[in-house]
Amino acid sequence: MSRPIVATIDTNALRHNLAVARQAAPHSHLWSVVKANAYGHGIDRVWQSLAGTDGFALLNLEEAILLRERGWKQPILLLEGFFHPDELAILDQYRLTTSVHSNWQIQALAKAKLSAPLDIYLKMNSGMNRLGFQPEQVQQAWSKLRALENVGEMTLMAHFAESERSEGIIEPMKRIERAAEGLDCPRSLANSAATLWHPHTHYDWVRPGIILYGASPSGQWQDIASSGLKPAMTLNSEIIGIQNLKSGDAVGYGARYRAAGEQRIGVVACGYADGYPRHAPTGTPVWVDGVRSELVGAVSMDMITVDLTPCPQAGIGSQVELWGDNVKIDEVASASGTVGYELMCALAPRVTVKVS
Repeated sequence: MSRPIVATIDTNALRHNLAVARQAAPHSHLWSVVKANAYGHGIDRVWQSLAGTDGFALLNLEEAILLRERGWKQPILLLEGFFHPDELAILDQYRLTTSVHSNWQIQALAKAKLSAPLDIYLKMNSGMNRLGFQPEQVQQAWSKLRALENVGEMTLMAHFAESERSEGIIEPMKRIERAAEGLDCPRSLANSAATLWHPHTHYDWVRPGIILYGASPSGQWQDIASSGLKPAMTLNSEIIGIQNLKSGDAVGYGARYRAAGEQRIGVVACGYADGYPRHAPTGTPVWVDGVRSELVGAVSMDMITVDLTPCPQAGIGSQVELWGDNVKIDEVASASGTVGYELMCALAPRVTVKVS
């Protein structure tokens, strides 16, 4: 029999969250961001649940091809564009929209032999200083691309580094307006946070990601508590062992936790090799047999230990929710010094996945 740890993907939650995103930006088209294997949910498992979208945005050619082979005929956007000139033949074959963020990509497009023009998202650097043309370079890059026979429809694209804060988009929007002055062009600017909280950034296309999966772009669940978003991934396991501690007894590697008195401890089949954060400290919330409790001691490769004081009825086989409806993934991530994005993407291949 397999280990009892199971990740359940709620397809109804995905459809619901897509509807929430649409309601937040009712006048915009919507890219559903499914990069990183749909944020760890499995792109092949979830894409049909998000098929009410206007397009899918991702990074890997393999995932784009998978969507085409599964029958998706609407737009697919490569968020980082193509990485080598010879990939343009694949973009041409599968009719993919590509971002362009460097001059070498413009040169490659000029030289490519394509059957039809490709749609382009010209990416500008709004201040994050990752990919993209500086504001003063955008007009020239736009003109170069517009002059190419291999280029079809063009959209100006940018990203926000701090859109979870109301002040975080002020300077980026100034840079974007400066770069786009005089350009009559569609725009795609809004990520999840901007989609939810900054309507004036929506323009033609929004690009929600993390909110489709029911977690907060700020990393704080309270920030989306009234949004109606639902967790799309629940991670469950079971208690597989019980230890009855006396005062002073230690738990786990490094003896990081010692009982202050008599205490009952449950051993749960879940560890960092399953994707649970190794740095989760004592006090990280867990849901044990219908009661909120907490992690105690160090997370090991295959097991964690939890306090059974709040749930004396719990025993071998009792259900444990690591994250989901009762314990939000953002809570676990925040306690562990990371973000919900990482926990979703870190789900290990050895974890059984069920789709509901």
